[in-house]
Order: sequence, then C-alpha cells, then structure tokens
Amino acid sequence: MAWDEWEQLKAQAAERQPTHMRLNQLDPGDGSPSSARPSTYGDLKVPNASLTKISASAHDLYNQLWDKARIATAPSDKAASNLSQQGFALGGGLQTIATRWEEQLKSLMDACAQISNHLQVSKKIHAGDDHYIERQMSSIDVLDMYFDERVGAPGEKNTVYGPKPDKKKE
Repeated sequence: MAWDEWEQLKAQAAERQPTHMRLNQLDPGDGSPSSARPSTYGDLKVPNASLTKISASAHDLYNQLWDKARIATAPSDKAASNLSQQGFALGGGLQTIATRWEEQLKSLMDACAQISNHLQVSKKIHAGDDHYIERQMSSIDVLDMYFDERVGAPGEKNTVYGPKPDKKKE
C-alpha cells in the first residue's frame, strides 16, 4: 500500500466518522477540549458521613457480639460436658449446638470487622483513584487536541518544527 493510498483511506474514514471519541465530557462547541472538571458534570459520590455511620455501626455490632454473644459459650460447654459425663445423650447435642454457635459467631464478627475496616479506608482510596484518573484523562485531553487538525499537507514536513536544515552549512 502506497503512502498516498493510506492517506486517502484515512481521509475517507474521517469523513464517515466526523466526531472524535470523547470520554465523560461534552464538546464545548468551539472545537477546543472541554475544560470542565468532573465535579461540574457529575461524580460518583458517597458522603464521608454515610461511610462513617456504617463503619461505626459495624464496629459497635462487633463489640456487642464480643461482649454479649460470647457469654453463653463457656456455660454451654460446661453443661454439655457435665451432661455427657452423666450419660445423657443430650450432652452431645448441646456440644454440637455450642460449637456451631461459636463458628457462626466468629463468622459474623469477622464480617463486621471486614466491613468496618474496609469502609474506614474506602473514601481515601477512591479519592486517590479519582485524582489519578482525572490527571490521566486531562493529559490525554490536552494531547488529543493537537492530533485533531493537520498542520501540513500529507507527506510534507510539518512546518511547526521550523524550516528544513541546510546541509550545505555543515
């Protein structure tokens, strides 16, 4: 494929698709890239107060489970052991229930701790991600504006870089 043929195909493709890709912004109408910051046209927002309340509730539930739900474990184990020693079949059943209770309690407490810890750092992490993405997108936006218009004719040296150096002077 010759260079001229390539340029012709690119021009035809540009005619069929006159708009350029725009990510999360609108064209301001003057041909320049949008200077609007994401907060002016919409961000995913979760107020810090909401995260703090949920995190605090999960932490409070964890503390209440630790203080109040574990109280029955030792007496249940002791009762199950005592009943088993006396020959009652009920002792084994009570031990199974006590063991299962302890497993479920640990699972619930672990979930509460995970929720509390996750929400405490969520806002900070996502804010950092938002800033990183904004920086990346704004730099792409600036670069893209220079690729929208052709400065010179196809195949010719771009005049933006100045005149062609004279090799005779060297």
